[in-house]
Amino acid sequence: MNTGLGLLRAHRDFRLLWCGEVAGKFGASVTSVAMPLIAVSTLGAGSFQVGLLSAAAWLPWLVVGLPAGAWVDRARRRTVMLAAAGVSFLLFAAIPVARWTGHLGIGLLLSVALGAGTASVFFQTAYSAYLPGLLAPGDRPEGNAKLHGSASAAQLAGLGSAGLIGQTVGVVNAMFANAATFLVSLLCLSSIRHREPRRPRAEGRGGALRAEVAEGLGLVARDPWLRTLTLFGAASNMALMGYQSIQVVFLVDTVGPAPGAVGGLIAAASTGGIAGALLARRAAHRLGTARAMLWSELGFALFALLIPAAAGGPRLLLYVAGGFGVAAGVVAGNVIKSSFQQRYCPPELLGRLTASAAFLNYGAIPLGALLGGWLGAALGLRPAIWAMTAGVPLAGLILLFSPLRHHRDLPTAPPAPDAPEADAPAAAPLPGRPEEAPR
Repeated sequence: MNTGLGLLRAHRDFRLLWCGEVAGKFGASVTSVAMPLIAVSTLGAGSFQVGLLSAAAWLPWLVVGLPAGAWVDRARRRTVMLAAAGVSFLLFAAIPVARWTGHLGIGLLLSVALGAGTASVFFQTAYSAYLPGLLAPGDRPEGNAKLHGSASAAQLAGLGSAGLIGQTVGVVNAMFANAATFLVSLLCLSSIRHREPRRPRAEGRGGALRAEVAEGLGLVARDPWLRTLTLFGAASNMALMGYQSIQVVFLVDTVGPAPGAVGGLIAAASTGGIAGALLARRAAHRLGTARAMLWSELGFALFALLIPAAAGGPRLLLYVAGGFGVAAGVVAGNVIKSSFQQRYCPPELLGRLTASAAFLNYGAIPLGALLGGWLGAALGLRPAIWAMTAGVPLAGLILLFSPLRHHRDLPTAPPAPDAPEADAPAAAPLPGRPEEAPR
């Protein structure tokens, strides 16, 4: 039964999953500001080292992203999430401990980023595959909107409080705030009553694993809808992380606000994510899911070009407005995409689909971070920000020249095996129209 607006009140297990996810997003947002500030203000790192730090957090998607999907489809997904949350807690708590013992350095920060990134691969893959089994099909669009909207609000709170926490207890000790959120996630996840059925063990595990990985990649490669969204996600994430990986250094060294105000500026820009989550379902209902995604990922992406024009004084508003528009488009597109994938993909393949798409989507993130850091060192911070933000709307052209432009709505099921690819118009063509780091 569709529980409507009362989903959080009526569904205890969803409420616990929601609380754990919100806590994790808050901690991750504190970390996204605190880690670069530790590198810059405590260890004297430059823009390339900061970019390398951002890349290390996402590199595991390239290394273990594909097999993680097959492993998750074999295991109980809640157990995978519990293990990942426990590992993340230990890793982030190690940073202030290392400072107290005199062992903190860039090498340790990179190691923690790699380890936590690996845990995140398993957590996010399991989480994406677990949610559809927890909610009825009619509740999934609302559940996705609530999770993405609340995650954006948690990110906003984390970004806004990161500077305050850092000024109060020090940026290194601020990592305890992130570690504590994983304890909250552990408590919430362990309290969920829903139990998944046991999954049969595959025979000949090495060969079976390779076959399952190939099956997930083949699903993405053959399907025109999944292929389009995956290629767009990779291009968009490279551009988004290219500027986001050096935006803290850009704001501190070029724009000029006090380090304590950096978190507040990023938080103000991130309020667009809340707006995007609120608008996504309405836009999808009014325009259709395919058209709403085009508007989200094409129109709002143009706001990214305001970011490199930011400077001190009133021109700080350019950064806030640009970040707001980008965040709104990214989150709205993610809400629509999540509901589409959960409805479109068979449940037993959802882990592999998530990991295969994420291998390309998230695998582009460390490349973007490295590119942003290299351009910042080679050209200067403002030219590097210009180059990377220009890539955000350019990535949206992948959607514009795809089957999406001919359809009002995304499909609800894959085509029959003998059906042609869906690139003939199913509705009136979308008229001419003036489109994120991932979040």
